[in-house]
Amino acid sequence: MNIILEDEAASVRIVPAGDPLNESTEHAGSMTIPTVQKTTRTAVAARDITKTYGRDDTKVAALNNVTVAFRPGDFTAIMGPSGSGKSTLMHCLAGLDTVDSGQVAIDSTIITGMSDHELTILRRTHVGFIFQAFNLVPTLNARDNIVLPLELAGTKVDDAWFDHIVETLGLTDRLAHKPHELSGGQQQRVAVARALLTRPAVVFADEPTGALDSTTGAEVLELLATSAREMGQTIIMVTHDPHAASYADRVVLLKDGAIVGQLENPTADSVLNALAGLGE
Repeated sequence: MNIILEDEAASVRIVPAGDPLNESTEHAGSMTIPTVQKTTRTAVAARDITKTYGRDDTKVAALNNVTVAFRPGDFTAIMGPSGSGKSTLMHCLAGLDTVDSGQVAIDSTIITGMSDHELTILRRTHVGFIFQAFNLVPTLNARDNIVLPLELAGTKVDDAWFDHIVETLGLTDRLAHKPHELSGGQQQRVAVARALLTRPAVVFADEPTGALDSTTGAEVLELLATSAREMGQTIIMVTHDPHAASYADRVVLLKDGAIVGQLENPTADSVLNALAGLGE
């Protein structure tokens, strides 16, 4: 079913991933401020979402009427100063946190208002996660960690897809190893493989290189870029690192809970300059 999120000024149509996103933009120096005006195909979208924490004098607006869409097969980095709302945005997009108002959709499905059980089922089949701390089960070997989400869902492993992912990520000779027998980079590769195996509509990566050295971090970022480029996977990554963001196709910039611009084909220098303009 096709779902339309709309207001008087614009509409975002959420349909299965496949077609590129069509956006009109207003230019702001070297950045562009996206204004979604046309009917667009997206993997993930949010329309006018708000999120506040606290009450009365302690009330803080973490997200303030945020509208954003993510193109299928794109690698997008979310960046901004500390406290800008980037982690909150990712959590709301992934259904890990609720919004106070507005709507979020993943792959044709509006997730706003879903029960915890419904969200669990949707995330299991449509969403992959890559965490800074890897979150591997220490008693399971690499192979069992990778297939764990499918086993929990009672779904048969697609052996051909499994072999393709494992080979692409260079894990073929590490499948029998437990996490403590793997390097940090190898553990993160296992986490990436686990996230990709279910063929999710989107993979959310929360500071995926934060616990890695620079060499291993670059390796993981290249794997994420490869996943988007060669596997058509949609990647949404939260990071504070301009070098990490330079691997993405696009950087979405937040400040004070609002999207203030974006960078296409970012470089480390262009990201640094954009962040400097935000007071970072």
